[in-house]
Amino acid sequence: MKPIFKTVLPLATLLAISGCTMPGSTVDLDNKQVINTTPDESKMSEQELAQTPVNVVNVYPLSPSFVNRYASFAAVEAHSLSNPVLDAEAANYEYIIGRGDILNITVWDHPELTIPSGSYRSAEEAGHWVRADGTIFYPYIGFVEVAGKTTSQVRKDITKRLAKYIESPQIEVNIAAFRSQKAYVTGEVGAPGYQPITNIPLTFLDAINQAGGLTGEADWRNVTLTRQGKSETLSLHDLMQNGDLTQNRLLRKGDIIHVPRNDAQKVFVLGEVKDPKLLKIDRSGMTLTEALSEVGGINELAANATGVFVVRSGQRDKAHEAYLAQVRDQSLTDEEKRDLEAKNQQLTEQGKQPRPEHIVANVYQLDISDATALVTGTEFELEPYDVVYVTAAPIVQYNRVVSQILPTISGLNDLTELAVRIHNW
Repeated sequence: MKPIFKTVLPLATLLAISGCTMPGSTVDLDNKQVINTTPDESKMSEQELAQTPVNVVNVYPLSPSFVNRYASFAAVEAHSLSNPVLDAEAANYEYIIGRGDILNITVWDHPELTIPSGSYRSAEEAGHWVRADGTIFYPYIGFVEVAGKTTSQVRKDITKRLAKYIESPQIEVNIAAFRSQKAYVTGEVGAPGYQPITNIPLTFLDAINQAGGLTGEADWRNVTLTRQGKSETLSLHDLMQNGDLTQNRLLRKGDIIHVPRNDAQKVFVLGEVKDPKLLKIDRSGMTLTEALSEVGGINELAANATGVFVVRSGQRDKAHEAYLAQVRDQSLTDEEKRDLEAKNQQLTEQGKQPRPEHIVANVYQLDISDATALVTGTEFELEPYDVVYVTAAPIVQYNRVVSQILPTISGLNDLTELAVRIHNW
């Protein structure tokens, strides 16, 4: 019996341990390309950079030099831009009269035509309402087609027709009430509703301001403008924060502006932190250090301070392109750039360099074993749907494995003692 126990016990222990896996998750850097971002390590030629295949997952250590390079690239992307198209539209803008508008027509030296109903009525009450058929009635000349015309065109038409009854009539036409054209502002604004389009050009930014501005829950980066069944996304952040006037539009009849909630502006903080949770990015943005402080910091007893990671979808991230573009612009001639683009295209077609859409994620690693590295984290802006993950220290993983194995070993020990007692009985 004893030889059997001596054989069974080690085998049982081995099987029990082999069934255990390391508890918890981590970020495995094996088989991933770690991009060198420190000044000394990034002096490789652009040809070498381009020939280095882009893996499915790229890892970028967050060194100060890399963060500065990335931030400067983002700053170039987000700068003030003029909008000559909008300027031209505003300069040539004329209000088009529509059904429901009220016109005020003045014939100088002829008060009986200007205020035939009395002098104590408002311009709106005494004005000429544009009927559903687009006409108004005016004394002597009858019905006048005004819908779809400007006030200048209506003035010329009435002047010409009234000249048959009045010598050299002096006429002024303006709009007493703008009722035919509206733009609509919905969603996270102070006062949702319609904004009348008047003789003063109404822009996208004007409409937001007149609707009471944004609420605290507004997503100002993804505002939707719908016109004639087609929608486009505009960024109030770029318009207001960076002065990008290309995000502004001249509004037209029936335009709908929708400001969504910022529910999609969120990041996930997981792993060895004191309070793992989902965080919302407010209009001022959120840095990596801010996100860590929002969850109470890392768990000092369990976290691996060298393993603070930001995982970002590769399809939304331009970090790799930003890094290569920065080096390319600084070190290559125009001819070298063209040769490099052709070589990159060839590598992509041959399957040696995955296309950008094949990159699953870009991972950014911050080492805060030296707490001063948190300053670098304050310069790294998080983006929606980023995952901040803090790995566990190796000793913690070991202790967790041991804690799972101990009950099994204890049970085997009890079983062995019982078997020995039975054998000796």
